[in-house]
Amino acid sequence: MKDLKYLAAFSIPLVAFVGISQQGIWSFLTPVYVFGMIPIMETLLPVDTDNLDDEERENKKKSKLFDWLLYLNVPIVFGLIVFTLIQLITNQLQLWEIAGLVFSLGIVLGSNGINVAHELGHRTLKHQQFLGKLLLMPSHYMHFYIEHNFGHHLLAATEEDPATARYNQSLYSFWVTSVFRQYFSAWSIQRKLLKNNNLSFFSIKNDMAWYVLFQLTYLTVIFFAFGLPGLILAIAAGIVGLLLLETINYIEHYGLRRAKKESGRYERVREIHSWNSNHVVGRVVLYELTRHSDHHYKSSKKYQILDHHDQSPQMPFGYPTSMVLSTIPPLWFYIMNKRVPEEMKVLAA
Repeated sequence: MKDLKYLAAFSIPLVAFVGISQQGIWSFLTPVYVFGMIPIMETLLPVDTDNLDDEERENKKKSKLFDWLLYLNVPIVFGLIVFTLIQLITNQLQLWEIAGLVFSLGIVLGSNGINVAHELGHRTLKHQQFLGKLLLMPSHYMHFYIEHNFGHHLLAATEEDPATARYNQSLYSFWVTSVFRQYFSAWSIQRKLLKNNNLSFFSIKNDMAWYVLFQLTYLTVIFFAFGLPGLILAIAAGIVGLLLLETINYIEHYGLRRAKKESGRYERVREIHSWNSNHVVGRVVLYELTRHSDHHYKSSKKYQILDHHDQSPQMPFGYPTSMVLSTIPPLWFYIMNKRVPEEMKVLAA
């Protein structure tokens, strides 16, 4: 029964469904739940630093249940997209209600879309990678697969990494630098991958070109099915989803830096180069993303067997709570700057 705790991740699209179907003030139920109720629960509940023993780890690693809990997000996410668009065109909604729909759907695209896509994108099986890329499409972020796997995991906690926030960099500055730098980085990585395989830019294996085509096709279908209002809502919700991802990127490595060796190469990524959180609610609704230190230490590990490391820098709050705090830069700096190790502040200077 403990394995079923990850069903809690579906509480976000469930709440979104209720809010979107009821409309009115209820359309804002999802942001209230995610950024109000969950932070309160995280504050009240204790953290859990326990790790699995070897037998438990092996059993959970082999269990297909955890994979199916990820796969189930695909019909849920796309079903909610269609449901939201139908609600938009069949009801006379005021602008503020539509804004609620955008935020509700966008939060689902970030939590049950991009977050699950991130987990599946690290898998080796092609069908899992395909589902991951599919979940990135509604947030206009299919390039994340290339940049994250071939860029971020190589350069995390360095100045060269677009997805690592600098010490004293505000969230809003990071949104701009990370979004644009990651996109151009993905194209650069794609060109290198093609060159390494003696393929031209116009090769059928240019995945970035396919991503552009798929995302334009997705938006075109929405336009013809639901008109201009549907297209605008889909674009706006996708932007909310990608900004949620970038907010998580911001808190995951804020201010942390890897040292350079005499050879000029960076030290290998260790447990100290990502912020960790053991707050139980954030852990289950985000499929253990909050144990990010272990994920970067061993990126091939599945979410259900990620470990806590005592030497990892610990966030004082869970990820959902930290995301709220990051939107207020002075408060974020006041809480987090004193937690950044002094030697990393020197490296970041």
